Amino acid sequence: MMTTPALHRARGFTLVELVIVIVITGIIGGMVAVFIRVPVQGYIDATARANLADTADIATRRITRDVRLALPNSVRVSADGRYLELLLTRSGGRYLSDDDAPGQGDVLGFDATATYPNPNRFTLVGAAPVDALGARQQIQVGDSIVVYNLGPGYEPANAYNCAAGCNRASVTGVNGNSITLANNPFVTQQPPLPSPSHRFQVVSTPVTYVCNAVTGTLTRYSAYAIQAAQPVDASAAPLAAAPVTALLAGQGADCSFSYAQLANVQRGLVGITLKLGAANSNTGTVSLLQQVQVANTP
Repeated sequence: MMTTPALHRARGFTLVELVIVIVITGIIGGMVAVFIRVPVQGYIDATARANLADTADIATRRITRDVRLALPNSVRVSADGRYLELLLTRSGGRYLSDDDAPGQGDVLGFDATATYPNPNRFTLVGAAPVDALGARQQIQVGDSIVVYNLGPGYEPANAYNCAAGCNRASVTGVNGNSITLANNPFVTQQPPLPSPSHRFQVVSTPVTYVCNAVTGTLTRYSAYAIQAAQPVDASAAPLAAAPVTALLAGQGADCSFSYAQLANVQRGLVGITLKLGAANSNTGTVSLLQQVQVANTP
């Protein structure tokens, strides 16, 4: 009787074979890493630069929007160009004046010798301003009514400084087209400065943009009390205690502001320079320069 040959036992890898496989795999992995590293790093750097550009663009757009809503002649920039302040308007309209026909409501008085039945109240001419949806009154308690603002150096037509007369009054009540003020500073102006077109603006809050060179940040401050002198210290009142703050950029932000009155026109030009990023880094820096015209017709 013939016997079948014995089955060969299964063999595994030898140590030498395993070492060879590891070495070959390491060589292949190293070659792949060399070829992939550059495009991957390039993608990461491009994404980081795009994020920097987006941050810079959003920040400059926010500043631009506020500047375009600034009260005429209220933009002021610190000597070092690090602080930009303005009075932000919510709306505006026309007030009933002594020149209008009698019997239509309460006039906003500017004559200290006249007697007004309701000296701290005036009537809007036309429909009361509302928001785009028609739902929210655009004149609210706590806002300020400003008439014919000429800005710093033109007291008493300077909404920042009420020490020597003022053209700014706080709103304490709104009832349809009837606006109640805390007081009427316009009748005590010397000289009286009514608007030739009987226009007024509604100021909601002062706004300050601070470019901090030490911390490399760009911050927006608002809802603090209006100051006669421009706040130029973010670590002190009123900015340090401002109820509303928003960090717009923090990636090593380096920025500056400028402001110039345009000749022969009632307009100003605000310059915004913003640089984000770190020099000599893979992402480099992103620089934006924006110029915004501001209407200064009071």
